[in-house]
Amino acid sequence: MSSKIYVGNLPYSVTDDSLRSNFSEFGKVSSAKVMMDRDTGQSKGFGFVEMDSADNAQAAITALNGMSVSGRAIVVNLARPREASKNPGGYSAEGYTRSNRADVGYGTGGFGGGRY
Repeated sequence: MSSKIYVGNLPYSVTDDSLRSNFSEFGKVSSAKVMMDRDTGQSKGFGFVEMDSADNAQAAITALNGMSVSGRAIVVNLARPREASKNPGGYSAEGYTRSNRADVGYGTGGFGGGRY
């Protein structure tokens, strides 16, 4: 069973390869990914590492959490599953849904729609 690890407060110079090599000291790394901004292509300062076993992942978390990398204390812990938005509004598989905001939309503020 693999374990996914969140790595935060990374320096912007960290790459996928350097992240993989740092965690490979503790066991087999299935994947290592630094999250990048889609507009600028610059690192967002966090990433995820997937390791082959929970024991290796826990050893890496214990050893690397709080470690200083280029003057920044990194945060290393088990990744939480992504939470689904309660009511995202907009387009989805079910079709268009409106926002739950009462102050936006037609019929709530005179000519032209909303209060703005």
